[in-house]
Amino acid sequence: MTGPRTPGAGPGEGDAAPGDGTMDAAREALSRARRTARDKGLRPGSPARSRRRRGSTGEEPDLRARRDPQLLGDEMERLVAGRGWAGEVQVGGVVGRWRAIVGDQVADQVEVVAFEGSTLTVRARSTAWATQMRLLTSTVLARIEELVGEGVVAEIVVQGPAGPHWRKGPLSSGGRGPRDTYG
Repeated sequence: MTGPRTPGAGPGEGDAAPGDGTMDAAREALSRARRTARDKGLRPGSPARSRRRRGSTGEEPDLRARRDPQLLGDEMERLVAGRGWAGEVQVGGVVGRWRAIVGDQVADQVEVVAFEGSTLTVRARSTAWATQMRLLTSTVLARIEELVGEGVVAEIVVQGPAGPHWRKGPLSSGGRGPRDTYG
């Protein structure tokens, strides 16, 4: 058996021990909150009404749109366009996706050296790979248009491997180079 019940109490109410003032205070606060809600026209389960402060200019929808969470891609596009970084982002897209554009085998042998204007300069590790890259130029251009965007790269300049340089260290002297000693 449970403790004494208060008259008119619903199930589960009034199960407090005799003389327990905390339950009475909680019950009284709950009934006060229910009365206040009923006076305001709120019913249990109804959606809460929000209090909105309108600005003097009436820009509330714009304010709400700025405060609501936005998609990251949309915000990044807005940031890039607002700062004028579109060209740099496209260049970064080509250089950063080089392996995805040309594939692993070609990317291991051919690296991006420079990107100026719409000209992409690449350097191959051997003359055979330089020749192969020259043959693949049109395919690579089409792949860049597909992945990065149209008009980003108009021309690909392929350089062969760099020859050995005879300058060693920061304090090398100028002059004719290795031919000096052969006379």
